[in-house]
Amino acid sequence: MKKTVAIAVCLGFLSLPAIAHHSFAAEYDASKTVTVTGTITKVEWTNPHCHFFVDVKDAGGQVANWTFELAAPNELLRKGMTRNTLKLGDRVTVKAFLAKDGTNYADARNLDMADGRQFNFESGGQYSVPEKKN
Repeated sequence: MKKTVAIAVCLGFLSLPAIAHHSFAAEYDASKTVTVTGTITKVEWTNPHCHFFVDVKDAGGQVANWTFELAAPNELLRKGMTRNTLKLGDRVTVKAFLAKDGTNYADARNLDMADGRQFNFESGGQYSVPEKKN
């Protein structure tokens, strides 16, 4: 009996990453996109998804902080993005799918950096990471 309980507990722990992961459709609205330009204020290079935060000024000068979700670090590394690609203070333009809850939270799809690099985060984890322009 103790062996069965131990196995069940172990299997339960193995399933936690799958429970923690969410589907795109559960959190984002594919029919609603947003494009914002601002300054990176924070980068989280963590599992199961990386995030970066951008301060965006509206026409009235009010600043709103946006959170953008990316893929897992391992997937980004395989496609050429490192934890040092996005730096605090970098000016970026982001096109993303809005969260269904109406907050300043979105799934990043395109990222244009001030130095000319462009990142395309298409569905299915396909990325296009051009070389940095001089």
